[in-house]
Amino acid sequence: MTKHQLFHTSYTTIEQPDIKYGRKNADFGQGFYLSDDIEFSKRWAYDKNIYINEYELDDESLKIKYFNRDKDWFNYIFSNRNGHEDIYSEYDLIVGPVANDILYNTYGILTSGVFDDDKCFELLSIGPTYKQIVIKSNKALEQLKYMTVHIQKEEDIKKYRSIVQKEEENYQILLAKSLSL
Repeated sequence: MTKHQLFHTSYTTIEQPDIKYGRKNADFGQGFYLSDDIEFSKRWAYDKNIYINEYELDDESLKIKYFNRDKDWFNYIFSNRNGHEDIYSEYDLIVGPVANDILYNTYGILTSGVFDDDKCFELLSIGPTYKQIVIKSNKALEQLKYMTVHIQKEEDIKKYRSIVQKEEENYQILLAKSLSL
């Protein structure tokens, strides 16, 4: 049995997640997005009354698709963000890096024809790697157990917003360097 502690940031307590609630054009398509890093989850708190929902997932019986920052990952995200049919719909769980387009919609730039696929892949790969875990099936949802909720304090929200702001500034610098080459 492989159990994982996972987190989801929200404006409410979510004891019974819904995989059909989220956007279809997110990185890994429609599903319930989680992180195994509570520090990363805290960065998503933008306002007062933010809840970090904590879960336990037993993934032993699940069909899992793992991604690294590579062309398959890039193509999957590109397909999902453009509203195409989910090519990995037979998987219960998708695990892989978050696309690092913190400030700019790199895919919007791609579809405008400004950059080719290779350049967009390079831009999405700038900066730190954060992992996202997406529940894609009811079978996986049944293996997700709600544990508790952590309410973000205002001082913590400010602290993590400062961290995100610094990351965004670093991203801008790295992006500018990449574009000037």
